[in-house]
Amino acid sequence: MSAVAERLRPLTGHRLFWPALVLVVMVLANTIYRPGFLSIEVKNGNLYGTPVDILRLSAPLMLVALGMTLVIATGGIDLSVGSLCAISGAIACVVISQAPDPNSLSTVFTALALAFGAALVLGAWNGVLVAVIGIQPIIATLILMVAGRGLAQLLTEGQIVTINSAPYRAIGLGHFLTLPLAIFIALAAALLVAALTRRTALGLIVESVGGNAEASRLAGIRSSRIIFLVYVVSAACAAIAGFMITANVSSADGNAAGLWVELDAILAVVIGGTSLAGGRFSLSGTILGALIIQTLTTTVYAMDISPQTSLLFKAVVVIAVCLIQAPAFRAKFSRRRRSPRPGATPAPREKEEVAA
Repeated sequence: MSAVAERLRPLTGHRLFWPALVLVVMVLANTIYRPGFLSIEVKNGNLYGTPVDILRLSAPLMLVALGMTLVIATGGIDLSVGSLCAISGAIACVVISQAPDPNSLSTVFTALALAFGAALVLGAWNGVLVAVIGIQPIIATLILMVAGRGLAQLLTEGQIVTINSAPYRAIGLGHFLTLPLAIFIALAAALLVAALTRRTALGLIVESVGGNAEASRLAGIRSSRIIFLVYVVSAACAAIAGFMITANVSSADGNAAGLWVELDAILAVVIGGTSLAGGRFSLSGTILGALIIQTLTTTVYAMDISPQTSLLFKAVVVIAVCLIQAPAFRAKFSRRRRSPRPGATPAPREKEEVAA
């Protein structure tokens, strides 16, 4: 048994092993509970089914979590991403609703550009508070988390702004090559972030700033610029996620859009193996974490768990996942399993060690 464990140790020691295993177990459990869980059918030339829905619905969370990964890698946190989703979606929907032709591509592009630009400005605001003024990230982003909801409500005048725009709706519900367009948008963003952080020195710089900002400064790295940049990137990812969220329902609700998505994003990053203390990060682990969160949400709905207990159920599962992949917990659990029972005769090898 120990020989098998030794052979599997390189595999189980990989940071993606436990998140991937949890996702596989959840898919198997859903398949047993609902035999048609993995079934996919073709309608009007497009693919439909629960797996496709999970990928489509997890796309906004993937985007937010990607930006959150870079922020956490620098040792910070961004609690404002949910409000940024609401603000970007509100600006886009308000502009489209007031346009004479909501289905015009120029109208949609103008709305997206204005909303995206506003999100970048707000992300820069977070970056200035943290990197330049030196306010603690949790406090700096908490300001925009609270004020941003008020701004989104102000933009929508406290109402749900409904639009009828086919080009905008395609962001969340459109299809490309038989799959939802949202999947390709999230994939393109993930590839772009991966190319910038893994094919250039930017990723190492981000990790060095998160590992030791003062040492990075002494090494010639301008830490404040990197910290400023990651908050802008996080805001950009949140803006695109806000477009998807509002496009899914063809409306903007300043109070509900992107609500608590910041917490799911942080959970996805942690489940993916990135430490909240900063330093090394894993983009692929974050994507796996987002898929786990969305699969768990789908499982809750499929099992008809009451809304009063669904959040508690999700919390228990997330805690279990974090404990399973925590090296300290696994080491303590394995030592407890190997410890001899009181009064038991020690193995010959143990006798030799005691004699020595």
